[in-house]
Amino acid sequence: MNDLEYEELTDQLLLAVEESIERQELDLDYESNGGLLAITFADRSKIIINKQPPLQQIWVATKFNGHHFELRNGQWIDNRSGSEFWQLINDAASKQAGYPIALGTA
Repeated sequence: MNDLEYEELTDQLLLAVEESIERQELDLDYESNGGLLAITFADRSKIIINKQPPLQQIWVATKFNGHHFELRNGQWIDNRSGSEFWQLINDAASKQAGYPIALGTA
């Protein structure tokens, strides 16, 4: 993947997270700025998703852990746990919110 493809794919991913929060009218705040998306929960904890262009990765920091995702066969996969991006985001968001969250779904 070249740098332009990386930028397009990561921009699409961050936008998909934002749109999913809006579409589901979740009680979450978010702020997007320059390749970084911060999701804030009612308890003021956050999930931070940010682009890492030199490594062509997406990094995710949750209340509990940090994760580095690489694109493999069309999916963003955590290079330590092997978790897929949406699975990890939903598990972490549900845990932080205290109720089920299913981002990335219609």
